[in-house]
Amino acid sequence: MFGIWGHEKAAEITYYALHALQHRGQDGAGIVACGGEAWQIHKDVGLLNDVFSRGELDRLAGQNAIGQIHYAINGNQGFDNVQPHLFQSQKESMAIVHSGNIMNAHALRGELEASGSIFQTDADTELLAHLIRRHGAVVNEAAIADALGKIIGAYAFMLMTEDCMYIALDPQGIRPLTIGRLQDAYVVSSESCAFDLIGAQKIFEVQPGDLIRIDAAGWQRKAVIPSERQRLCAMEYVYFSRPDSDLQHINVHAARKRMGMQLAEEAAVRADVVTGVPDSSISAAIGYAEASHLPYEIGLIKNRYVGRTFIKPSQELREQGVKMKLSPVKGIVAGKRVVMVDDSIVRGTTSKKIVRMLKEAGAAEVHVRIASPPVKHPCYYGIDMSTTEELFAANHTLDGMCEAIGADSLAYLSPEGLEKAIIAAKKKSR
Repeated sequence: MFGIWGHEKAAEITYYALHALQHRGQDGAGIVACGGEAWQIHKDVGLLNDVFSRGELDRLAGQNAIGQIHYAINGNQGFDNVQPHLFQSQKESMAIVHSGNIMNAHALRGELEASGSIFQTDADTELLAHLIRRHGAVVNEAAIADALGKIIGAYAFMLMTEDCMYIALDPQGIRPLTIGRLQDAYVVSSESCAFDLIGAQKIFEVQPGDLIRIDAAGWQRKAVIPSERQRLCAMEYVYFSRPDSDLQHINVHAARKRMGMQLAEEAAVRADVVTGVPDSSISAAIGYAEASHLPYEIGLIKNRYVGRTFIKPSQELREQGVKMKLSPVKGIVAGKRVVMVDDSIVRGTTSKKIVRMLKEAGAAEVHVRIASPPVKHPCYYGIDMSTTEELFAANHTLDGMCEAIGADSLAYLSPEGLEKAIIAAKKKSR
């Protein structure tokens, strides 16, 4: 998600910034702009380019805007769940975008419905609006703080009114959120890579439990929810974030490269060449090759016009996406013992197809190395892997997984190795 306060081209800048965040979701996109009391919104299902393909940006006037790339989890697909959500009233309107997952959403929704609230969507985002409105028609810090105090889970919220913008992060800081400056305007983004595209300068990362208000006078920070030790989701380093983003002052590419180097230390194998699965595994593969003193080669080519398969909403679409997305380079892998480095294995089907591709292209051996620990437990914080039954590592032994995907060997990075790699990358970034 992305927001900007105080720029004459707010919607246009938001559009370009969302391009830098397209990897975070492919199910929908939307932007709402505000100029005084006038609000305009455009959103739809699909990729950003498809949603804004007919000059819709020209209608989004105003100096303030928020937008989001939608990633559907728990079945909340379809137009009604695409953000931002705009709530208009006689006294004060507001627009909200949200990243993450509210674990007590069902209970809260039941309480609100019992007291007269009527919901239009399945999205957790709408909960915050109803909780705030219980305090009256005007949005203020006290109402937001009280609403956030009732929410359990992972959340990063952006809320915009005619007069200001509020930014809130959950007490554990599970999702990343960064604030920056673009000339006289303030910008907020899920990842810092969006700042590079629009020419903004990073100011600081939002801290767990923070509520930040941005208006014409500048910004103010308040800790409204008791914060805990920050627990940024490890999948941000492993998979979700772009390599050119910085999280907690750690460059993502540097962290992934260190993961690959640590993996080579923990799981060396006799081989001829190392290749990575584009795109999120390339950094780790480079690190593995460097630490192993093996050549890194492009053994798999990615079709740039096919999106990320892990975040597709159904298994059938994921499997079809793999076939369309990747092609082996026969001249590189034929007759070679190949180390195939990937960032993770969630359901196992993608790895099986890639190993088969490499062997059909003539690879003599395919040794799979995963630059993160096995995913054995569901995620309830906003990643679409909510049941143990669908998790490959939760239902098979290591040998069983290796046999199932058709690899000659399989090894994962240890949890201790993952932590060690990220700490090493942080020290290097200083």
